[in-house]
Amino acid sequence: MFRVGLTGGIASGKTTVSRLFAALGVPVIDSDEIARDVVAPGTPGLAAIVARFGEGVLQADGALDRRRLRGIVFADPGARADLEAITHPAIRAEMERRSAQAGGPYQVLAIPLLVEGGAARSRVDRVLVVDCPPDVQVRRVMARDRCTEAQAYAVLAAQAGREARLAAADDVIANDGDLAGLRDQVEALHRRYLAAARQGPPDVAQ
Repeated sequence: MFRVGLTGGIASGKTTVSRLFAALGVPVIDSDEIARDVVAPGTPGLAAIVARFGEGVLQADGALDRRRLRGIVFADPGARADLEAITHPAIRAEMERRSAQAGGPYQVLAIPLLVEGGAARSRVDRVLVVDCPPDVQVRRVMARDRCTEAQAYAVLAAQAGREARLAAADDVIANDGDLAGLRDQVEALHRRYLAAARQGPPDVAQ
C-alpha cells in the first residue's frame, strides 16, 4: 500500500488538508484521533497516565483533562517523555491495524510529530508537509485553545522547527491562501499519488 505521511506544525492546517483528501476517497488514518481513543476512559493507556501523573489529570466524569495534562508536559521535558513512552507504542500499533483494514487507492497517515518521531519516516512512502508562517500558527493556537501567546510559542518550541520539517518533506502544501487554493494543491498531489500508487515505488517529485 502506497502511504503518504501528512505532517506540519500545530495549527498549520493539517486537519483541513486531511478532509480534502478524504473527500477525494482517500482513507485518512489520523494519529490525533487515535491518540484520543487510546486514552479513553477504561483503557490501559488512561490507567497508565493516571498512575504516572495522578488523578488530577482527570475531569469530573473520569475522562482525561487534556488541557491540564498538556500544561504539565510542555513545562517539563521529562514528563513529556514519560507521556510519549505510554502513548506512542499504542498509537503506532493502532495506526497499523487501521491501515491494514482501510484499503483505498493509497492512504494518508496524518502524523503531527512525523518529523520528530524519526522512525515513523520509514513507514511512509512520501512525507507531505503542510506549511504556514509561525506567526499565523500562534494566532490560530491562541484562538483555538484560548491560551496565551507565551503558551502558544511553548507548544511550537516543543515541535520540530519549520526548517526541519521542510527539509524532511518530499512534498509541501503552502497554507497561506484561501480554501480554493488549498484544494487545488491537494487535487494536484492526489493525481500524482494515484499515479505513484499504480506504478509502485518510483519517485513522484516534479
